[in-house]
Amino acid sequence: MTTRAKVTEEGLLIPKEVTNRALGESSEEVEIFEEPGRLVVAPAGKDGERQSAGIPLDEDPILGLGKNPVRTGARDGSTEHDRYLYTGD
Repeated sequence: MTTRAKVTEEGLLIPKEVTNRALGESSEEVEIFEEPGRLVVAPAGKDGERQSAGIPLDEDPILGLGKNPVRTGARDGSTEHDRYLYTGD
């Protein structure tokens, strides 16, 4: 669904029916993320927590880390990872 709004000298006013539809009627505060060529408006997180900008939780790639571990044989990899990365030992 597309809604057009005018940008005035004071800024941009997003109609209440649009915010209710997109963010839920209980949204009282939003975060605005600036990206090249667009603005992303998302519900504000609780106690200053930043919400993900448009990535559904089930698709967030960070949540997949560690699901398919790789065995390297290095028993001290968690403490010596820099040495393995940078020297190739």
